Amino acid sequence: MNFWEKSRKLVAALVIVLTVTLATACTSAPPKAQATQMPSTQTQLPSANRNLYSQLERGNTSAGQKYGDWVVQTSRGLIKDAYVRDNNKLGVVISPQVSPNDVRPLAKSLVQGFQRNFSKQDVSILVYAPDKKLILTAQYDAKTNQVRYQ
Repeated sequence: MNFWEKSRKLVAALVIVLTVTLATACTSAPPKAQATQMPSTQTQLPSANRNLYSQLERGNTSAGQKYGDWVVQTSRGLIKDAYVRDNNKLGVVISPQVSPNDVRPLAKSLVQGFQRNFSKQDVSILVYAPDKKLILTAQYDAKTNQVRYQ
């Protein structure tokens, strides 16, 4: 092989390596918009799970679900959201319309109604401010028939 043939093969090999390197580098990195964006299928729940979640959003039992719905519907806008867990814990998010002086009487009323519906057990009422910070806990003791506020 003479000098020109060796040079031609070397240049051809370098061109192939350079072409493959550039092609790989340009196609393997996605654009920034795609790299930071999650596909919508990963952020959405499957339809079966969405339906299950909507059934449990106010309680983890059917009785709790019904009671949570009833509390919100009959509160005349004073309670924005409610949830019942294990038929002995009721959490409510109050609206901004509820004054600080009315929180404790509201909790007492909720304890009485909740205890009537889920009787013969201790129950807790957790009252949350509109920003969802816990502001009062009322705990009813079925043995002593007393309510303790925290």
